[in-house]
Amino acid sequence: MTDFLSWFPDAITGFGQMLSSGLDWILTMVQAVHPVVRTLLAGVGILLETSVLVGLIVPGDTIVLVAGTAVNGPVEYISLVLVVIVGALAGESIGFALGRFFGPRIRTSRLGRRLGERNWVRAENYLDRRGGIAVFLSRFLPVFHSLIPLTVGMSTMRYRRFMKWTVPASIIWAFAYVSVGSLAAGSYRELSDRLHSAGYVFVGIIAAFLLVAYIAKKVLSRLEARHMERAGDGDANTMEALPSDDAAAQGASPHPTVAQTSAVQKAPSQKTPARGDSVRNKKA
Repeated sequence: MTDFLSWFPDAITGFGQMLSSGLDWILTMVQAVHPVVRTLLAGVGILLETSVLVGLIVPGDTIVLVAGTAVNGPVEYISLVLVVIVGALAGESIGFALGRFFGPRIRTSRLGRRLGERNWVRAENYLDRRGGIAVFLSRFLPVFHSLIPLTVGMSTMRYRRFMKWTVPASIIWAFAYVSVGSLAAGSYRELSDRLHSAGYVFVGIIAAFLLVAYIAKKVLSRLEARHMERAGDGDANTMEALPSDDAAAQGASPHPTVAQTSAVQKAPSQKTPARGDSVRNKKA
């Protein structure tokens, strides 16, 4: 036990030095990229994340975090934030336009089918019931941040109203991710000369942010899930309250749930008997 206690601090210190060496190499590689190129790559990455369902493949948040670690000074910080915001809005606008003109085709395409009809129906219900709030919150929800722009394009919501809700969400998102990347790298550089285990500080800041973001997304998804299971009035410009427990107890809602919609779609069609067949059956 004594040997373990004497060995453990040395192991922690040794691993911290290895971690710091690895971080030095990674941060140097990122900083070696020209600031303009690095900033543009972050903007393109977030553009792809929010358009044409590419966000299910391209990790835009990771790209922005990595770009944020190389920020050097307020000019680069503000430039990166602005480019990320513009990239996010451009991607959302592309998604909106594709939904407006090619929405049904994209939905029935191979990629749209791989996403699952249930997710499409839930996105429609969510937008139908929550309107602009769904647009704002979808920026922070997995899958929906790529799906909602297309869904809005296929809805009754106008582009101006769509932008009204997605602009503040994109601003909050951009500032959060760029700030965390910049803070983690800046803290590491300040401590690396004095503390051999400064790498733990960098990893701790990133891990804490990702953990908080993960928990927040889970809680938000759970709170909003009830709005995704039942269709609304068909107008994405309005917001509808959920029926109360008392109203639900008195009778079924006229709006079908996702499960009911899927059941109707899967149910085999029944042929209505002709009038002559009905008469013969009665005589028999």
